[in-house]
Amino acid sequence: MASRPLFAEADDDVDVDEPAPEDFIVNIGDIDEPEVAEDSAPAWAALNERIVAMRIKYRRSETDTGSPEFQVAGMTERILYLTEHLKIHPKDFSTRRGLVALVNKRRRLLNYLFSEDVERYFEVVKSLGIRHKAPTKVQEKSDKYGRFPTQKPNKYKNKQTSL
Repeated sequence: MASRPLFAEADDDVDVDEPAPEDFIVNIGDIDEPEVAEDSAPAWAALNERIVAMRIKYRRSETDTGSPEFQVAGMTERILYLTEHLKIHPKDFSTRRGLVALVNKRRRLLNYLFSEDVERYFEVVKSLGIRHKAPTKVQEKSDKYGRFPTQKPNKYKNKQTSL
């Protein structure tokens, strides 16, 4: 018997380093990798730019940082960003809690703006596309419950009578 190596192939001309083409499931050029721009800014940076643009649009003067319109404009952009974030990450409960707090703060600012100047309130709500119910006047007890019959007086047995 002739001694042959145990793993010798019948064809010695085959290159061992390169696998056969049928062994590939996917060729190298078949999958397109998404191109990521090296200079693209993160989402929060774009948010900050939008917030600055909205605040510039709604400020009353060059040094305005505290007017309700200025604050509501910035909060509205943050609310929109957080809403989109929560659509992608529905189980992010800490962000949801922050969003609810931000919406409530914006609501209180809009209530204040309504009490100060109704025209500016309607202008801000309309231009920002905010759904906000304007606060109503607090009714007196007789106005609120006047349509209901009054309660009958209780007749207790141990009620003390006036002497």
